[in-house]
This record gives sequence, structure tokens and C-alpha cells, in this order.
Amino acid sequence: MSHPEGEHTPSAAHGRSHRSSPPPTPQPPILESMGGTAGFVYSTVPVVVFVIALALLSTKAAVIAAIATGAVLTVARMVKGERLLVASGSLTGVLVAAGIVALTGSAKDFFLLGIWVAFAGFVATFGSVLFRRPLTGVAWNLLHGGTYAWREDRRVLRAHDIATLAAALVLGSRFAVKQWLYVHDATGWLAVAKIAMGTPLTVVAALVVAWAFRTTSKRLVDSGPAGAIAQQEAELSPHQDASR
Repeated sequence: MSHPEGEHTPSAAHGRSHRSSPPPTPQPPILESMGGTAGFVYSTVPVVVFVIALALLSTKAAVIAAIATGAVLTVARMVKGERLLVASGSLTGVLVAAGIVALTGSAKDFFLLGIWVAFAGFVATFGSVLFRRPLTGVAWNLLHGGTYAWREDRRVLRAHDIATLAAALVLGSRFAVKQWLYVHDATGWLAVAKIAMGTPLTVVAALVVAWAFRTTSKRLVDSGPAGAIAQQEAELSPHQDASR
């Protein structure tokens, strides 16, 4: 009897070793797609330059100063090895904002793009929860090949509801605060709101999303590559095993 046990023990240990090293979980793309936390910091520098220059110079000069700052930061980020698409993200935003100001002639319109992007993001995230397709869950599934029945797991769905609602709360609060300041022509406070409600709130939301990603991976990926699909099939065919 001791010999079979000796043969069985290594296989069990091998199983434990295999389960202890699951496939790496892709990180949430919220920060990564925009250059990480540093990308948000870079995006605020042209705004600060714009507001300072606006207090000392004309609107046109302030816009030029913001564009020049964005261009310098883009070159610096590329020298550090960042991809052009990521490095030029803040410059692209500044150029679009500058174009809007050039059309309207109003300095406060420098922040108009960000206000309505926040509103569109709020509608998309909050709407996805109402339709029971939280965007963070959709993103997680796409990153894992789109093969998991993640919505069938109540705990996973709840985690992504929370994560997507966290993103919706951040975006909705940005829109509400900035729109109020915009209506009241508070250009300087718009810059303050962009900085205060930018990186800090984004990092908080990203941490919630990371928690939802880890929760999903532990319940679906670590239990097997087709764990969720197998679970769904078992729920659809509860009497399948009994018929065998």
C-alpha cells in the first residue's frame, strides 16, 4: 500500500505546483493605453502652462505656449522609448483644444473637449451596467480571447458592475463639476478641476478595475481554461451526468 501512495504523492504535488503558477493576468488597459500614471501627469503640464500664460499674455499666446509644451513633452517621451501613439496623446488633446479655441475665440473652450469626453464616457460606462454588459468585464474577456462565459458567474458580474460603476462615477463627477465651472466662466478653476480630478481619481478607478480583473481571473482562469464555459454547459444541462 505504501508503494501506490508513493506514486500518487508526486502527481499530487505536481498538480499543486501546476495550480500555483497560473497564467499571468493582463493588466487593466485604462492606464497602460495612455502611458500609465505618467501619461496623465504629462497631460496636465500643458494645461498648467496654458492657465499661467493666459494670466500674463493673450489667449492666442497661451494656446501657442500650451502647444509648444505638449510638443516638447512628446519628444521627451519618445526619447525615453515610448511609442509615438502613446507619447503624442497629450499633444493631440492640446491641438484639438487649441483648434476649438481658435474657432470660438473663448479661452474656457480649451477645456470643452475634456468636458464632453467625460460625458460620453459616463454614458458608455453607466449604460453598459444597465444593459448587464459592464465594460470592464467585456474588456477582460476580450483580453482573454473572448471565450469565457463571465456573465454567468454572479460574483464576477458583480465585481465588474462595481468596477464599471467606479469608472462611471469618476467620469460623471468630472463632467458635472467642469460643466458647472464652464457655465460660470471659471477658466482658472477648470484647470484646477482637471488636475485634481484627473490622475488621482483615475488611479482610484484603475485600482477597482484591477481588483475586478484579479477576481475574474481567480474564478475563471485559475480553475481551468474553459472553466466558465463548462460551468455554463452544466447549468444548461443539469441532467446530463445522470443520463450517462
